[in-house]
Amino acid sequence: MSAGQTSKVIDKARERHSLVVGVILIVLAVFTAWVFGYGTVGDATFRLAMRGDSFKVGDLVVPAAPYAYVVAAILAYFGARLMMRSGSRRANLILGIGLILFITAFLTWATADHSFSLTGMLKSTIIRALPIAFGGLTGVLCERVAVINIGIEGMLLAGAFSGVVFGSLFGGWAGLAGAAMTGGLLGLILAVLTVTYRMDQIIAGVVINIFVLGLTSYLTSQVLAKEAFRHLNDAPVFRAIDIPYLSDFPIIGPLFFQHNLFVYAAFAMVAIATYYLFHTRTGLRARAVGEHPRAADTLGINVFRIRYIQVTVAGMVAGFGGAWFTLGSVGRFDENMTSGRGFIGLAAMIFGRWHPVGALAAALVFGFADSVQQKMALLQTPIPSEFLAMAPYVATIIVVAGLVGRARPPAADGKPYVKE
Repeated sequence: MSAGQTSKVIDKARERHSLVVGVILIVLAVFTAWVFGYGTVGDATFRLAMRGDSFKVGDLVVPAAPYAYVVAAILAYFGARLMMRSGSRRANLILGIGLILFITAFLTWATADHSFSLTGMLKSTIIRALPIAFGGLTGVLCERVAVINIGIEGMLLAGAFSGVVFGSLFGGWAGLAGAAMTGGLLGLILAVLTVTYRMDQIIAGVVINIFVLGLTSYLTSQVLAKEAFRHLNDAPVFRAIDIPYLSDFPIIGPLFFQHNLFVYAAFAMVAIATYYLFHTRTGLRARAVGEHPRAADTLGINVFRIRYIQVTVAGMVAGFGGAWFTLGSVGRFDENMTSGRGFIGLAAMIFGRWHPVGALAAALVFGFADSVQQKMALLQTPIPSEFLAMAPYVATIIVVAGLVGRARPPAADGKPYVKE
């Protein structure tokens, strides 16, 4: 296919995408005006101050129906503009803005004649995004060296179990170390299966998930549930650490500077991974292994060693993240308590375009969906609780379906390398 023909195909695809996004925005505009605006009375009150804040800020009061009509008008304008000017390169950006406006209209409608803590919900978003962020970062580290890690769910679950057992016996820090080492061991096993023995990477990940789920379920019911061993399921929980001065700022303080160790560690790991992958020589070699391992091999890069090291380290990240479920949350282990967060982490990795910062941002989107469904259940909205509980998974489907734009994985992703 010539360059001109390729350009025409791209232009047609972009026009089709713009038209689809325009139609979606028009539908959202009609839905917003009819459901969130028509017949809605009262004001929505969003509390911005939290208990214990050094500086108090006033509530945000929004008239529900007028706001819904304003949002509907903006969505309709965006949709009509995209339909008339098809082929826009900013269709995904406009769609993102439109979805954010739609969500704010939904929150205003659900809160009409009620009030809830907006700052509290946003803080809950960060907390609920944590395991997804650790899972997404694990996926990024693995797939950047062309190893697909479907076993993230199992690594998180193993980290949660090991964390509570070691934490109950030796304290929280020992629990963290045990969780990270368990995740690293599973990462090493995945590397052995996929790099050395060239086992199908999807099957290898599924095997790890099934093995860990079965093993932890058995040990929980047959060991931890016994009276003589219940002390193994009672670990200390890492408490919140307030950053001096910064935690006193209104809104920003509670959101970012009043968390436990896991939140700060997540942001630090994302920053370190970003610097490592894109600003160091070793990171460049790792990305080369993921893009073109044979060319990297001819330049003297040890493809196998890099894959082994990075997949093992990624497993340690997942194990550390899994410890949040026990050492950072409830202090005890329950069967399958990760509830699919590892798989959502894979979606966050795709949404984030195989970039640590993108994976974190995507995890926050999923965490927000999870937090919203919890708040809406408390407000007793007319939406059935079962549909609210579906919100994080619906968001996952939308992302994986490519509605927000498709991303290109590393060229050698999922392909075993055979040294000649």
